[in-house]
Amino acid sequence: MTIFARIGDFVATNSSIALAGMVEAIKRVFAGDPETRRQVAFSVAMIALSAKMAKADGVVTISEVQAFEEFFAVPPKERRNVERLYALAQGDVAGYRAYASQLAGLCADGVKACPILEDVLDGLFHIAKADGALHDKELHFLQDIADIFGFDETRFERVLARHAVSGKADPWTVLGVARDTPFAEVRKRYRSLAAEHHPDKMMAHGLPKEFLAIAHDRIAAINAAYAMIEQLARAT
Repeated sequence: MTIFARIGDFVATNSSIALAGMVEAIKRVFAGDPETRRQVAFSVAMIALSAKMAKADGVVTISEVQAFEEFFAVPPKERRNVERLYALAQGDVAGYRAYASQLAGLCADGVKACPILEDVLDGLFHIAKADGALHDKELHFLQDIADIFGFDETRFERVLARHAVSGKADPWTVLGVARDTPFAEVRKRYRSLAAEHHPDKMMAHGLPKEFLAIAHDRIAAINAAYAMIEQLARAT
């Protein structure tokens, strides 16, 4: 059963629960299966917060739902499950902050020990820039989500740099190093990030295989940043 089919079953069984109660319902329903609980929590968060982010600029449109379905390759037969949760999030009067806070609460040991929160933020960036631009209201929404998740300014700037939509991303910011860092230290940092964000590693901490586009896009940004710094180092 795919993660989108699991979401469909979950939403159908818990359709009367408001968005802010979804996290508690997920914890209860999947109490004996932590891996599935993480995957369902991530997937529901991606869909619901995408819908809430779309409302930040007005209303959820079919093009925004389609952007989600296309980026994450939702099978045609399971798109109804995504659209059902989008509609639930759109109609829920609860704000996104309460839901995001509950999602962060799943990480009992803090954001550093719960990398899936960065996966959620990365996924939201993908949806926000689907139209080729990152609008001010969307950026404010993403910054607010990052604050709720416990990201400091440096970590948020690193995520933001990976999603540059105009011009080239600053490679030093992407890798989280200062511009005057010796190249040997940059290489060491790059190798650490490449290992940390390998798609297999991300799946191990709860990223469903249906969302691996996040992992591949992230590692591509890290590789591109390192290649740019390496080229500059060779030229000097």
